[in-house]
Amino acid sequence: MKNHSLLATLVLAFLSSWSFALPTRVVVRAKAKDAKFIGTGIGGAYVVIRHTLSGEILAKGTTTGASGNTELIMKLPHQRNARLTDDQTARFEVTLELQEPTFVSVEVTAPVSRKSAAITTSTQLWLIPGKDIDGDGLIVEIPGFILDILEPQTHQVIGGNTLINGKLKIRINLVMMCGCVINKGGIWDSTPIQVAALVKKDGKPLPPINLAFTGEDNLFEGFLSTKEKGNYEIQVYAFDTVTKNTGVDKINFVVQ
Repeated sequence: MKNHSLLATLVLAFLSSWSFALPTRVVVRAKAKDAKFIGTGIGGAYVVIRHTLSGEILAKGTTTGASGNTELIMKLPHQRNARLTDDQTARFEVTLELQEPTFVSVEVTAPVSRKSAAITTSTQLWLIPGKDIDGDGLIVEIPGFILDILEPQTHQVIGGNTLINGKLKIRINLVMMCGCVINKGGIWDSTPIQVAALVKKDGKPLPPINLAFTGEDNLFEGFLSTKEKGNYEIQVYAFDTVTKNTGVDKINFVVQ
């Protein structure tokens, strides 16, 4: 009987140990495809951690911090298990109290302050009580570009005095999802990036217009002949022929 009592006590002690939650630190980072981490400078990435089965939100918040070390991330060879980040690199960090292994979904939307360009990416993993996901943490890749049409402006009414030799300038700003600069021959080189405007007049497509890099950081431009009055739509896309990153913006305007 004594042996049975001792065994029962040990079993109860083991089971009771699982009834207490253990603090579990989780670090999530958003990294732009072919670029650096998405942090405070570009508005951050919004992170939601959910219990996969119940849908309960266990944590949510925005990544904060710097975009990271350019030399380390973009130039040096990456060795297995070597850190890509440091204490200043942007992250969302939370400590969860877990009683048992928990299967979670992690959803990341970035850059959160640029709704027209934001991409949502998600992944899943098991969280084990007391086993921290720290260091580089969970890195979620965010593909794409942030593309903004600067000229013409949304719903701008354009008259003859706005035109240059009968043509309307189309000018856009293009940056990486982390806010990194695109220029000629730089780390993020403009050369392999194709930028074009798809134009419609009163709903009917016109020939596409190629936009060339201007020589100023992030800026591309081209010209549209606008002799005819009407309602116009411009959809500009960017496509990197090497990395396959893409970005799009669209506006409408009027020529009278």
